[in-house]
Amino acid sequence: MRQIAALPYATDPDGSMRILLITSRDTRRWVIPKGNRIKGLAGHRAAEIEAYEEAGIHGIACPAPLGRYRYEKRRRNGGAREATVEVFPLAVTGQLKQWPEQGQRELRWFPVAEAARVVDEPDLQSIIAAFREPPTDPGWFFRMLLWIRDKRTERTGMLRWFQALMPKQGRFFDQFEDHAAMLVAGADALARLLKGGPDMDRHIQEISDREHEADDIIRDVLQDVRRIFVTPFDRSAITGLIGVMDDAIDQMNQTAKAIALFEVKAFAPQMQDMSALIVECARITSEAMPLLRSLNINSARLHELTERLVKLEGHADSLHEAGLKALYQQARKGDTLDFVVGNEIYSHLEKVTDRFEDVANEISGLVIDHA
Repeated sequence: MRQIAALPYATDPDGSMRILLITSRDTRRWVIPKGNRIKGLAGHRAAEIEAYEEAGIHGIACPAPLGRYRYEKRRRNGGAREATVEVFPLAVTGQLKQWPEQGQRELRWFPVAEAARVVDEPDLQSIIAAFREPPTDPGWFFRMLLWIRDKRTERTGMLRWFQALMPKQGRFFDQFEDHAAMLVAGADALARLLKGGPDMDRHIQEISDREHEADDIIRDVLQDVRRIFVTPFDRSAITGLIGVMDDAIDQMNQTAKAIALFEVKAFAPQMQDMSALIVECARITSEAMPLLRSLNINSARLHELTERLVKLEGHADSLHEAGLKALYQQARKGDTLDFVVGNEIYSHLEKVTDRFEDVANEISGLVIDHA
């Protein structure tokens, strides 16, 4: 039996992440919203429906699954059948007051680590635990080794005295994380924008505001690169990483401007799916930034994250091609202007995902050079 499931998550203002779990109706164990596939409907769309029916939530489901897990589905006759469940991340945007299975299940938000502990299926535990892995504490012994290494490489005499007077590493890590937060907020607003509805102008303004804040951050980074004597990475690596991150939110803003210019009110499913991929790309980037503080320890996790970013960009390319094909079919029927407008929006969306692939490449370069 093949099923689909949504992994509902929300990010708090401090950057911590929570997972929404529900109880099953029969055994009352903690699970995620899941159900059978729906004929003619993509897996992530079906997962959105399950999340609505079972938990009363709506949000942005990424079309690229996080992974799969197996469990024994019990039947009413007492038998059991193995089910394979494909899990799609769902960024929760709202909770409804009424939904079909209201009162039949308990709902509770958990920290990521606790959510992984309370579910029964080992594969699902792994999927949740790896969804947002916090920076690892290297421990006192490893920190001591790093301190000894740094002391052994210090120069003596006048050079050490001179270095003591110079500014040190600056706020580069904080700036990376702050900029990533702008990416997350901008991506969320972009996905909401492509849902349509009465709040489109508000979402366009939100993207513009976050893009301006990101500009302030990159301006500070470029000033610090020139001012700081000792930097954590090569200066070109710092400017390269923050540059492609800024390009990503710039392209989000260009997408919003194109939508406002052409007064587009409805969007193709492929456009909405590309925006959902962008939400996932921004989430992964936000997770990766704190890990840069300890490249030696977090290199394996960073490799996993950058690999998923590259795969998401490939998925976006497929959506882009399918969307353009659908636009072309409409243009053959006389909708030439719609093709021009749609092509412009698709082009900007693709460039956003391309920039996230650039982010992955920059991070991979840092890991190779410094880990």
